Amino acid sequence: MRRADTLSVPASRTPRYELRIQAHGIGDLELEVWQIPSSATPELKHPQRVAGLRGRNLALIETRLLRRLKRAGVEVAGIARGGSRSRAIDEDLALNVGLLFRVLAPMRDRSNMAACAEGIEAMSREEAAYWLGMAMHRKNPRRVLTALRYLLTEPKAVKHQRAA
Repeated sequence: MRRADTLSVPASRTPRYELRIQAHGIGDLELEVWQIPSSATPELKHPQRVAGLRGRNLALIETRLLRRLKRAGVEVAGIARGGSRSRAIDEDLALNVGLLFRVLAPMRDRSNMAACAEGIEAMSREEAAYWLGMAMHRKNPRRVLTALRYLLTEPKAVKHQRAA
């Protein structure tokens, strides 16, 4: 037996995620990331919603997100009005997209939203898992998300103030 075989983790021991897509109308999609019960997550008895996004905030990042989903093999197009579809996604994509949705959901400033989206896409898997875990399991998740938004947008604001 090779050493690499002994170190590999069976596929059933990894958390399972799915992307749920609902078409509410023409150009009105809602995307949600859900964690599905598996042997890796025995504490989950029912699917748990990680995050979701719809409307204007989704429209801002939709092209970038759809391109990324397509690279991962998830096709979003072709859903009839009022229809829905679920697709399994890997853990890396689920962590990153879930964090992206949670951070962007309450935001209004387009430039800050773009800065946050770029910062989250640049995050490593471990960093995204850390921030999403903090946002899901802390007593005050809004504070965690506010801190992350601040970290992702503030350096640009400071540079702008110094230039003036």
